[in-house]
Amino acid sequence: MPTSSSSIVPKSGLPGLIENWRSDLLSGFLVFLIALPLCLGIAMASGFPPMSGIISAIIGGVLVSRLSGSYVTINGPAAGLIVVIVDAVQSLGQGDAMAGYRYTLAAIVIASVLQVLLGVFKAGKLSAFFPSSVVHGMLAAIGIIIMAKQIHTLLGVKPEAKSLLGTIAEIPHSLMEMNPEVSLIGLLGLLLLVLWSVIKHPTLKMIPAPLLVVLLGLALGQYFDLDHIHQYLFLPDAEILPHHEFSVGPSFLVAVPEHFLAGFYLPDFGKIATGEFWLAVLTIWLVGSLESLLSASAVDKLDPYKRSSNLNRDLTAVGIGNIVAGMIGGLPMIAEIVRSSANINNGAKTGWANFFHGLFLLIFVALFPKLIHEIPLSALAALLVFTGFRLASPKEFAKTLAVGLDNFAVFVITILGVLATDLLVGVAIGIAVELAIHVSRGLKLRNAFSMAFNVFQADADTYHIEVSGAAVFSNFITLKSLLADFPERKIVFFDLTEANLIDHTVMEFIHHFAEDYNQAGGRCELVGLDDHESYSDHHLSARRKIAL
Repeated sequence: MPTSSSSIVPKSGLPGLIENWRSDLLSGFLVFLIALPLCLGIAMASGFPPMSGIISAIIGGVLVSRLSGSYVTINGPAAGLIVVIVDAVQSLGQGDAMAGYRYTLAAIVIASVLQVLLGVFKAGKLSAFFPSSVVHGMLAAIGIIIMAKQIHTLLGVKPEAKSLLGTIAEIPHSLMEMNPEVSLIGLLGLLLLVLWSVIKHPTLKMIPAPLLVVLLGLALGQYFDLDHIHQYLFLPDAEILPHHEFSVGPSFLVAVPEHFLAGFYLPDFGKIATGEFWLAVLTIWLVGSLESLLSASAVDKLDPYKRSSNLNRDLTAVGIGNIVAGMIGGLPMIAEIVRSSANINNGAKTGWANFFHGLFLLIFVALFPKLIHEIPLSALAALLVFTGFRLASPKEFAKTLAVGLDNFAVFVITILGVLATDLLVGVAIGIAVELAIHVSRGLKLRNAFSMAFNVFQADADTYHIEVSGAAVFSNFITLKSLLADFPERKIVFFDLTEANLIDHTVMEFIHHFAEDYNQAGGRCELVGLDDHESYSDHHLSARRKIAL
């Protein structure tokens, strides 16, 4: 794999296919092995039929890869959207799962039209409005919700609670009542994922952990004969156990239609005039667009060739893919960072790897639907519990706390807000708390949404960007827009001498911009912070100017 941006950049389009088909075909196949179980699990956790996740990934590979502005990104359904979709299915269906599914498909179509408009009108920069602590809090809350709901499936128990907090409170009961054979499949899968995450051997790491979990689940499912309904005794001589007889059967396996085309469903726009429908549209649109932009930006940093995606074009392409997915029964997709990272590590060079991953999925589900039916639900639940844990791991809490107590407070309040209410309200609470902290530190409300900065050119190759007043998450969209099209390979000085208040989101953005600009052959320096005091020891923490 190349190690620097000085390597010859792969061609794109058909010349790129001719030049790199071997590496892209191999990577596409390996990503397909990862994507298959994850797409099934994400779909089922979202309250959608299992095939809907596969449909989305096929469209993301075969269609979106030909339209997008990215290079090594893999598009498909992601765990981050589970909470949004399952809430929409429940609120729109009101107890009828199939009706909720088809109403949600309609909401996905409308949200995707808005997503396309966001990209066409180059509004991708609006993602800058969300402070990083709120975004991380939202993702951590999503991780907690995924774990809380999937632990029950992993243990082979169906919770009775209808609310999220009730589902969390019911975990001890599910542990006491767990189905031993089903739990063994899930717990061994989870253990395998943990062990695989610490293995360093490069050859072993080439084998996708999700594939191993599914293969283990298939083997144990056959051993326990999950294809047939039957009862079994578990440790009948152990007096400490409350009961010994358990039932297993096909209800613990993935339910898929025998024919691929039977997995397609049309959206139902019957609730388009209701408030809950438009709330679902707004949530799917905002969360899907934000996650896709953040993931695509993160993937660019992993690209060994240091290519920069056209984020607005990428958002437009994903929106078009989501319209098609919503029209035929698929989940919404985003630029998915875990599969994209695997794609890069497997040696992908161009977007054709994404295409091949979708093509392999299409071939597999068309030819082997019965094999998908043999996968135990607890094996897929193990994948999702592990994914949820990574989103809300103690490391995420420690990293946020290291930036500063203010950052950590917003992070935790966003998590609690999402858990207590819903995703949109929780994010709004986090943003309101962040703004309140800035106001307490001297931010004038008239400056909350407008940043004062001046750009002047000292000579042909030197630019000075002078920022004055407050530089916070809510007012630096104009600066971000300016820098998106800034001349390359110049000397740039960010002068923050006259900035009274700078928050972590802006500090992080300037730091990453400087890193990327320097790697691309330019020179970018941050100056003027000598008279500022930091709110923590972290080099990217919020800071304010000392009154002299």
